[in-house]
Amino acid sequence: MKICLFGGTFNPPHLGHLIIAQTIFEAENFDKIIFIPANISPHKKNKKTSRIDMRVKMLDLAIKDNPNFELSDIEMARGGVSYSYETIITFKNNNNIATNDLYYLIGSDTLKNFHQWKNSKKILNECKLIVAIRPGFNPSDIPNWILSNVQFSNIPRIEISSSIIRERWKNGKTIRYMVTQPVWKYINDNKLFIK
Repeated sequence: MKICLFGGTFNPPHLGHLIIAQTIFEAENFDKIIFIPANISPHKKNKKTSRIDMRVKMLDLAIKDNPNFELSDIEMARGGVSYSYETIITFKNNNNIATNDLYYLIGSDTLKNFHQWKNSKKILNECKLIVAIRPGFNPSDIPNWILSNVQFSNIPRIEISSSIIRERWKNGKTIRYMVTQPVWKYINDNKLFIK
């Protein structure tokens, strides 16, 4: 099986996440895209995020109707800070999957800081890094040892982010057409992002 892991905070998961995942799924002929919400993101340790169980629930609501997508609570189960290298190794061991069949999806904006990730060189030995190109990406900003080990994929330009959604919600503005209806209902019922 050809699998792509898609990690993130998903606070909340939005249509941009789903469009990127579906586009990558079709372009690369994956068997599954596995969404993995971070327990504690190493890049957002000092930022307040919704509880992991709430983010898992929102993600489950967002992807449940798509048979190409799956949710993994691997980082929630492990607890602590969610390092991608540990997740990749655990996923490979738990699912008996070969390095050549495992991909890890990140955005080109994230690729700029990939060299600072914990065990970044080891990550490149354990899976294939697939990068969704976003506007303004300049490959000359990326070290060659990374560039030579990634696969690029073009995605539609989508101007949606979780931070914009949270800000709009706090200010009483609609987030319709930014998240799925079940996610909107969950946010509303649980009064998320208000404080």
